[in-house]
Amino acid sequence: MPHKVRVDDLYQALQARLQLQLLGDEAGLQRPLLGDTLDPATYIIAGPLNYIHPNRIQVIGKAEQAYLNDPERDQARALERLFQPYTRAVILVDGVNADPALLQAANDNGVVLLSSPLSDKVVLDHLQHFAALRLSDKTILHGVFLEVLGMGVLLTGDPAVGKSELALDLISRGNRLIADDAPEFTRIAPDLVSGQCPAVLREFLEVRGLGVLNIRAMFGDNSIKHSKYLRLIVHLKRMNDQQITAMERLSPQQEQREVLGVTIPQVTIPVAPGRNLAILVETAVRNHLLKLQGYDATEVFIQRQQQAMRDGE
Repeated sequence: MPHKVRVDDLYQALQARLQLQLLGDEAGLQRPLLGDTLDPATYIIAGPLNYIHPNRIQVIGKAEQAYLNDPERDQARALERLFQPYTRAVILVDGVNADPALLQAANDNGVVLLSSPLSDKVVLDHLQHFAALRLSDKTILHGVFLEVLGMGVLLTGDPAVGKSELALDLISRGNRLIADDAPEFTRIAPDLVSGQCPAVLREFLEVRGLGVLNIRAMFGDNSIKHSKYLRLIVHLKRMNDQQITAMERLSPQQEQREVLGVTIPQVTIPVAPGRNLAILVETAVRNHLLKLQGYDATEVFIQRQQQAMRDGE
C-alpha cells in the first residue's frame, strides 16, 4: 500500500509532544516523507547526523553541532552533504540553535528546519514510533476488527455469514468496535501487527436490514477503540449438521494465518442455527489467553484420561 505521509503530517503529530518550532520556510512541509522512486527499506527514517547511512530526518544535537562547526572542517561541504535530495527535515535538539548558514541551506534546499528543547533520545523515540505507525508495511483485510475481552480479534468469513450481526452482539455485551468491513493493519514490530479503522469508516457498523449504525452514538464512547494489536482471527464458516459432526472434537487443528509476515492464530467457528456465536467467540478468546499462559485444556484432559486408564489397570 503506497504511503502518502507528508512532512507536515509528522510536524502536526509531534509538535506538541516534542515542543517543535518551525525555524525556516514552510514549503518543505508539503513534501512526502517517502518518495515514489526511493525504496523505503534502504533508508533509515530518522537518526543522528549520518553521512554513511543517510536519514530522511536528520537529528542534530550538541555533538553533531560541534562536528559541523569545527574550524578545521569545510562547513559548506558538510552542509552540502547534509542537504541531499532524500533529506526531508532537520531537527535541532538539546537546545541547539540554528546558525545563519544552516538556516540558509535549509531554505535553499526546501528542507524543513525544526527545533526541540528535548534530548536527542526522546526525539528519536517519538520519531521511530511515528515511523512504525505511519510508514510501515500496511494491508487491508475484509472483516470486522474488535476488542474482545481486551484482545484484538478479527472476524472473517464469507459475505452474509453474519460477521456484522455477531459484532453487534459482542458490542452489546461490552466489547468494543475498532473497524468494520476494511480494517487497516500495520506491522509495527517484527512480531506485532496493529489494526485501526480508516477515518471515513470510524465508529460505523453496517448491519444488513438495519443499514449503517453509529456505534458510538448508540452505545457510548466506551464502545469504540481506536486501535489494537491483532492477536486472534476468528473465521466464521457456514456448516450443516453433517459437517459439524465430522469436525475433530478433542484435538482440533491449530490454524494459523500470516498477516504482513506475522503468524496469527486462527480459530474456525461453525455457523449453524441455534449456536450462540457471541459466547463462542468470547470463549475462544478466553481459551487463547489460557494457552498464552501455558495451559491447554485438551492436553490436561488427555493426560487425565491416560492417568485414569493407568489407575484402572
